Amino acid sequence: MLLEDAEKGVISLVSELDDIELKTTLSAEEDKNNAIMTINPGAGGIESQDWAQILMRMYIRWAERDGFKVEIVDLLQGEEAGIKSVTLTISGQYAYGYLKGEAGVHRLVRISPFDANKRRHTSFAAVLVYPEITEDIEVDINEDDLRIDTFRASGAGGQHVNKTDSAIRITHNPTGIVVSCQNERSQHKNKAVAMKLLKGRLFALKKKEQDDKLDSFIGEKKDIAWGSQIRSYTLQPYQLIKDHRTGYETGNVNAVLDGGIDDFIKEYLLFRKEKKQMPA
Repeated sequence: MLLEDAEKGVISLVSELDDIELKTTLSAEEDKNNAIMTINPGAGGIESQDWAQILMRMYIRWAERDGFKVEIVDLLQGEEAGIKSVTLTISGQYAYGYLKGEAGVHRLVRISPFDANKRRHTSFAAVLVYPEITEDIEVDINEDDLRIDTFRASGAGGQHVNKTDSAIRITHNPTGIVVSCQNERSQHKNKAVAMKLLKGRLFALKKKEQDDKLDSFIGEKKDIAWGSQIRSYTLQPYQLIKDHRTGYETGNVNAVLDGGIDDFIKEYLLFRKEKKQMPA
């Protein structure tokens, strides 16, 4: 019994030390903020849309396991399967700091469940991550620069379909950034959430202009296609998930797709820290 308790104590101590080590990599002012994540499929129709939905589930599972609160604020379903786009808010301390390294293009290789001939397909989806801006971080928005449209929120049908134009879409004319929210039944609440999304996007853009390092905040802006992926998820002919930035890989693909991405997050944060410490 004493040996068992000691082993548990060592495991707990190692976990705490790992957590402290990770926290030292999250020194930017916005790292402690909530995260806003959008996922968009690449070309390929139903294949990529299904892949985008798998990624959405992966991040929701990760967040729930790690004690973060997740909310889907905007979701556009695919006609046959999958999703055309989704925006999530992930709330909790250091949510953005942990997730910022997930920004980029994610590539999937598998035997397609939608192909009657059981051929292998490659699909892509882009993940965008930016911080939710709090009042202590100033982002100026001129109301005259905004176009605000209302529309009827989409739903699965039945008695819960919203019969009023409560959903909000905001276009920031100078930058062309478009955000929307249809999660709340109140038009006022949807507008408030959409404004938070817009502030986060503008903050990320402002940071990019300051230091020209877009990947530090929302990921490198690349085509959602071959050669631009940050991570590959191969399910056939063998099983392997590999991060192309850090070189970290694992064959336990089911665990990762079920939300077990902590090791990828850790390796990326330590990789970024070491990269910053390297002499110019």
